Amino acid sequence: MATCTGWQDAKDRLKKIREEQRRCSDEVVELWEDILWDFSYKLGSEEWIIYEQVCIAACDCGRQGVALHCLGLLQTQFPNSLRVRYLEGLIAESSADYGRALDLYNTILKEEETNSLVRKRKVAIFREQNKIVKAIEELNHYLQQYMSDFEAWLELCDLYLHEMDYSKAAFCLEELLLANPYNHILHQKYAEIKYTQGGTENMELLLANPYNHILHQKYAEIKYTQGGTENMELSRKYFAQSLKLNPNNMRSLFGFYLSASCLAQKGATGKTKKDNAEYAKAAWKKINEKYQMSSIDETESKTELLALQGMLESLQV
Repeated sequence: MATCTGWQDAKDRLKKIREEQRRCSDEVVELWEDILWDFSYKLGSEEWIIYEQVCIAACDCGRQGVALHCLGLLQTQFPNSLRVRYLEGLIAESSADYGRALDLYNTILKEEETNSLVRKRKVAIFREQNKIVKAIEELNHYLQQYMSDFEAWLELCDLYLHEMDYSKAAFCLEELLLANPYNHILHQKYAEIKYTQGGTENMELLLANPYNHILHQKYAEIKYTQGGTENMELSRKYFAQSLKLNPNNMRSLFGFYLSASCLAQKGATGKTKKDNAEYAKAAWKKINEKYQMSSIDETESKTELLALQGMLESLQV
């Protein structure tokens, strides 16, 4: 926390936090309680925005007393404000009164249907209550109006994965990848979903982003999860491409080892089987090297490798 020597420093610090769009909830509440509470009459034109900022921070920290104090001042000044009603919903949420929070949010949406913050809060409540289907419905409705919201697409992807609806989860990531083609984490996540889902109809993004190792990794993982010789071969291929793009991707290295091992033992015949056995052997050698390089203690490294080998053997690959 930044050191503030007086009310003006504290006020400037809160303004900086707002301008940088940072949360810093503990710091905001501390500045309010330790300094600004006694100098609220000096806040000037920033008085109401600071009350709102402190109210939200207090909800984050579970400080109901502080939040209700700020809310009361705001309600007196703005008795019919939807923005103040939203704060009332946040306070209800923070005390786990989800029914009241939803009622408040629904009344806001009746008057302001495009309120994005309120729709996001409804999704958060449904997810907290483990009502995943309702959360998906609400988030889909939100994205019909705000299609460029990166975080919302990512959240929807996670919700579909929770429901094991891999095709829709993949669609969410396709939307994200089109807007963020150089985000390696998105490529990785997409490859994992495709690995699970299987099929060759989802390769367009790889073709459009051939140098993103995470996308190759995710696609490979999806193919591995789907199973079958054809999918396993595709999985090994894309794990290999991911490693080519980023040799330090341990997740892809393990994936390459597992898929090659599986093909060597179950899915391939003749020369292909022999080749996959060699691939698996080379991958295991590389895994050994990586562990030895990352471990200072040689005994510890051997112990970790033995444990890892036992774990992999238990997968019967």
